[in-house]
Amino acid sequence: MGVKIILGKLLESIKATLPISVIILGVSLIIQIDTPLIISFIIGDILLILGLTLFSIGSSASMVSIAESIGIYIVKKRSLWIYILVAFLVGFMITIAEPALWVLADQFKTVVTEPVLIFSVSVGVGSFVVLALLRILTQFRLSTLFMISYFILFLVAIIVAQFNPEFIPVAFDSGGVTTGPMAVPFIMALGFGISKSRGDRASEEDSFGLIGVASIGPILSVLILGLFYEPVIPISDTSTTFMEYLVMNLIQMAIAILPFVLFFTIFQLIAFKLNKKRVITILIAFVYTYVGLVLFLTGANAGLVNIGHAIGNYFANLDFNWILIPLGMIFGFTIVAAEPSVVALNRQVEEVSAGAISRKFMMASLSVGVSIAIGLAILRVITGISIFYILIPGYILAIVLTQFTPKIFSSIAFDSGGAVSGAMTSAFLMPFALGASSTLGTNILLDAFGLVAFVAMTPLITIQLLGLIYKMKQQKIQVTDIDDDIMDLSGGKK
Repeated sequence: MGVKIILGKLLESIKATLPISVIILGVSLIIQIDTPLIISFIIGDILLILGLTLFSIGSSASMVSIAESIGIYIVKKRSLWIYILVAFLVGFMITIAEPALWVLADQFKTVVTEPVLIFSVSVGVGSFVVLALLRILTQFRLSTLFMISYFILFLVAIIVAQFNPEFIPVAFDSGGVTTGPMAVPFIMALGFGISKSRGDRASEEDSFGLIGVASIGPILSVLILGLFYEPVIPISDTSTTFMEYLVMNLIQMAIAILPFVLFFTIFQLIAFKLNKKRVITILIAFVYTYVGLVLFLTGANAGLVNIGHAIGNYFANLDFNWILIPLGMIFGFTIVAAEPSVVALNRQVEEVSAGAISRKFMMASLSVGVSIAIGLAILRVITGISIFYILIPGYILAIVLTQFTPKIFSSIAFDSGGAVSGAMTSAFLMPFALGASSTLGTNILLDAFGLVAFVAMTPLITIQLLGLIYKMKQQKIQVTDIDDDIMDLSGGKK
């Protein structure tokens, strides 16, 4: 691996994390957070940057490089059962290795044990990846699929709310955290491989939308868990040391990555048959991915989680605790750039749209959406209003917009919802809300969880609204061109 590539990725990671890191550090110093917490944050931030760097190098060379090939292979086999089996296994295993899910599972472990939650969520993602890929194969209308899926989802949620309302927020949170830096680039590349094999004009557009569909599965599976578990207020554990997190992550990420290495090995034997040099390169990339995930999760859990909780605690104790809302919005606006899955999504959007939708345009839209989401989430923490009062109108608006927005904008919007709600959101913004909720004495399960769900929802609306603006501008340009042509034909121009 070239030094130039590593330094380039390191610089990207520093640029992505610098704004939110400076704000967190500045706020911590102003309110005089305990020195050990600040030191832990700085160490954690360094580990997080190194982890992001190694992960971005490794995942692009291992996960993404084989995803498109798998997509092409399963279409060429022309066997529906192979198609379904491979799609499910890919969704299942990529979710197990998703860092944001492990962060959420650690925060929710006193309610549902980590293995049970992660297994259930992975089954949900695998099932809906199958559904998403079958949609590409059959060319079923994406907006119709979203309409049907969310109708069923909210119907189940309303039923579960009668027995165990505390599970509703965490169920919707799980839909956001599962589509992070592991899932987004891999699932999109897999979908692109399948779309490309289909070979028609709409294939590039159909490579989007998979993340949005895949995000529905884990929500449904956790809602079903809510029928079997009694609600228990989660206990925030801030006593675990860096070394304990490191050992735990070394073991957990080995368990997460090894099945995927096995999956690649099987495909290498039966389908890819890559040369020895290429296989070694991919296996080394898996090592980069593994080490990157371990460092990232160690830094996030031991550094960001604790300081996020402490900041939330401090501001909730103030007489003017409403300041939590604008502060959370600032955190939300700046934290988007540090999500590795957002970087991957923006790059692919720019490429597929041939520059019509630039990375800066996407980043600005996503930042505004996430900022609004955090404001709404903290408003819930303070007031205790039901999550349904925000989620149901929000998703109804998002679904209605799919009927008027250009198809590619709708697909990108639903993918963006999954991409922005990744590991950084789980590692800092969730503890920020949990800390505020515990100090205010509100119901943590009902009022603090659900933040990730809002983060996943708002880009669905903001990106599609931008799509409508784009559509109106295009129509205006076309009308102007027609008027000019009429002027020419009538001799109106000299």
